Amino acid sequence: MRPDDWYCTQDLTGFLARAGGFLRSRPDLHTVALTVTETLRRSGLRAYGDEAPVFGVLEVGGQVRAAYFRTPPYRLNVTPLNPDEAESLAAHLVALGHTVPGVIAASETAEAFVAAWRRQAGARGAVSQRQRLYRLGNLTVPQPLPAGRARVAGKEDRQQLARWYGEFVEDAGHAAARDAAGWADSRISYGGVTLWEGEDGTPLSMAGVTPTVAGQVRVAPVYTPAHLRGRGYAGAVTAQVSRAVLASGVREVLLFTDLANQTSNSLYQRIGYRAVADFTAYDFRGNRGF
Repeated sequence: MRPDDWYCTQDLTGFLARAGGFLRSRPDLHTVALTVTETLRRSGLRAYGDEAPVFGVLEVGGQVRAAYFRTPPYRLNVTPLNPDEAESLAAHLVALGHTVPGVIAASETAEAFVAAWRRQAGARGAVSQRQRLYRLGNLTVPQPLPAGRARVAGKEDRQQLARWYGEFVEDAGHAAARDAAGWADSRISYGGVTLWEGEDGTPLSMAGVTPTVAGQVRVAPVYTPAHLRGRGYAGAVTAQVSRAVLASGVREVLLFTDLANQTSNSLYQRIGYRAVADFTAYDFRGNRGF
């Protein structure tokens, strides 16, 4: 495997023309690439920041083997690679002079790339977060449900959604992928957030969904303010939004959890989500010559 086997571009249309079929072949493992590129297609290349995204494809013998993307200033996102492919990717990025602040990928791929990046760029990787990807099997609605009801958030909820998105990002301990107001506007535009509200109409919890792409939807984010947790609101709203996605005809319903949060992992399994793969996020320090 050679570094020259990788193709790099800032042309989203060209990237999807080359790699779209490959990404759609495994919509579960490639869910982030699919949903991020869909957001860029809908909202423009500056949806995640002022610097243009970068995309890459590994093509050998006319067949796509892997892909990557990065929306600066965020981490590199890579589809599954073997160690030789990870080494060639690291050499490819170094040859292009690309700075890589971190990587997120399926755990074995992330570990292989971290080792390769240390050899190629002299940078050490530190684990930032370990995640688990789940797929919905048989949906089980929690019983009894807490008092209240679910409803799709509208324009009147914009301020609430933006505030909760900011709180969610702060709780998660990572940088927001989008500004809170822009995130709220985008989700409201396609009915992408469901609220659980009390009997008096007070919003108590929310569950978002990504747009449908390649027959899959990812539930994200799920958030309940700290003082309202432990009352079943998150489980209720997640079950409701999952049921609504299934009713729309989508059969691949996914979500990520932080493996450090045992409460959420247990909750989603009770609802009917089953593990698909583990992912690891690393941050790099000490990139040589960049």
